[in-house]
Amino acid sequence: MQQETDAPALPSQTGTEPPPLTADPSPRPFADPDTRLHLQGFEHGTDAELIERRVRTAAPLASPSPGPGAGSALRRDVLYSLRTGGPASPDQLAQDVGASRTGVLQQLRTLETAGLVSRRLNRHGVGRPRHVYDLTPAAQELFPANYGALAQSFLAAIRQIGGDALIHSVFEARRELLKARIGRRLQEKLPAGATLWERVREMASYQDETGYLGRATCDPDGTIHLSEHNCAISGVSGSYPIACDEELALLGEVLGARVTRECHMPSGGRSCTYRVEAMDARPAEEP
Repeated sequence: MQQETDAPALPSQTGTEPPPLTADPSPRPFADPDTRLHLQGFEHGTDAELIERRVRTAAPLASPSPGPGAGSALRRDVLYSLRTGGPASPDQLAQDVGASRTGVLQQLRTLETAGLVSRRLNRHGVGRPRHVYDLTPAAQELFPANYGALAQSFLAAIRQIGGDALIHSVFEARRELLKARIGRRLQEKLPAGATLWERVREMASYQDETGYLGRATCDPDGTIHLSEHNCAISGVSGSYPIACDEELALLGEVLGARVTRECHMPSGGRSCTYRVEAMDARPAEEP
């Protein structure tokens, strides 16, 4: 019995029915560091441009993705329909979002290639089996999350139990855990005797991967800066300044350097920027 074909084969495949793609729930790496710098860490909304960014950074795409517009808006609608209504066929989705079946299939194909939806054959009755589409775990990244409020509630509970002393102990324990994790990362990625600049660059790479939009720069006079253009702990840093103090201490301990904060987002800066100097260097004058 012939099966219905809902999605055209990808260029690299043969046959009438492309195999289902396996979703990767982890964020996909960006090939270009500058692209990664500007795109990672900004998937906190639910608009068409957000979905477009996630689709554009999924590799490989079956075909070039258009700029934000009707197509990306339809992708958003398809994702919302699957989230609220559950698994659905292309016909059901087309009816739900008020679009053509062909248009919906095009968006499903792109979303499947991006690892945001999966499909399976649903056999019912004596008719031909139908494809049913559903969201993958990776699609959760596109929907609202309120981790800041969750962290705030946990910290409020900790303070209620043990006061500020326990809050300090929690952040100190977090610093020790991060120091061990990042220390292993630097040992694995860098050669023995790596320079301070090499360590700062790898630290910036780690911060970038964890949502801080980290960047390392070196001035013509050799002054090294580590900048974080996004505050990944903004949900708690405003109410708990110790979070920022511990971040500063963490950088100094991991890098084995003197680290001075020059710019601070919670204080109105556009970034958190740190001057990094060797421990035996002469301290620079404060700006």
